[in-house]
Amino acid sequence: MTIRIPALSTEARRSILISATAITLASVTASELVTLLAGIAFHLNPDVPAFLMAGFVPLLIAGPASYWQLKRLEQVRAAYRELERIASTDWLTGCLNRRAFTAAASLAAEIGRPSALLILDVDGLKSINDRFGHDRGDDVVRGVAAVIAEHLDSSDLVGRIDGEEFAVYLRVASEHHAANVAEAIRKGVEAVGLGTPETARLLSVSVGIATIDAPIAFSELFRIADRQLGAAKANGRNRVAITAAADVGRAAA
Repeated sequence: MTIRIPALSTEARRSILISATAITLASVTASELVTLLAGIAFHLNPDVPAFLMAGFVPLLIAGPASYWQLKRLEQVRAAYRELERIASTDWLTGCLNRRAFTAAASLAAEIGRPSALLILDVDGLKSINDRFGHDRGDDVVRGVAAVIAEHLDSSDLVGRIDGEEFAVYLRVASEHHAANVAEAIRKGVEAVGLGTPETARLLSVSVGIATIDAPIAFSELFRIADRQLGAAKANGRNRVAITAAADVGRAAA
C-alpha cells in the first residue's frame, strides 16, 4: 500500500540535512586522503611514474571508501523511511493519523471505483475516561482499533482521526459489503468485552457510511459519512447508518 506522506517536521528535515552533510564531508575527506597518500608514495619512490602512483592509490582505497559511503546512504534512507512512518502513524493505535489517512483516502476517492467511507465513533469513551481514567480509555481505543483491523482487507485504509473517532476506507465495496463490515465491527466491539465488565457495559460504536461509484472530493464524501454518523448517534447509538453519496447529490439537486 502506497500513501502520500505529509511534509516532514523541521526537526526531521534537520536530521536528514545533517546526515547528508556528514556524507559530503566524508567524501571530501576521502578525496584529500587519496591525494595525500599519492604524494607520500611518490615521495618515497620517485622512480615510479607519477601517473601510476596517482592511479594505483585511489584504486586501492576506492573500494572500502565507496562501500562506506553506500552504507551511510542506506542508513540515511532507512532513517528517512522511519521518519515518514512516524509522521504518518497514530502514536496510540498504530493506525494512520488523520493527515495520512486523508491523503490516501483522497486519492482513492478521486479514482471513483465502487468503495465506501466509514466513520466510527467510540460511544462510551468519555464516560470510561471519567470513571476509570485515561489509561483505561487508551486500552479501550487500542482494543477498538484491533477489532476494526480484524474485519478489513489488506488494501483497506484505517485511521484514527480524532480521540474517539476512526475512519475506514474500503477500496472495493458495494453498499451491501460496506454495511456488513460496519455491522461486524459493531458486533465485534460488543462481543469482546474490552477492558473490564464495567467498561464493556459502557462501550459501543456508532458507524456512519457513505458509498460511492464515481469520483468525488474526499471533503464531500467525509461530510456525507459524518452526517450518517450523526444520524446513528441521534437514533440511540450502537448502530449503523448508511447512504449512497449519489443519492445525496440527487436529493440536493
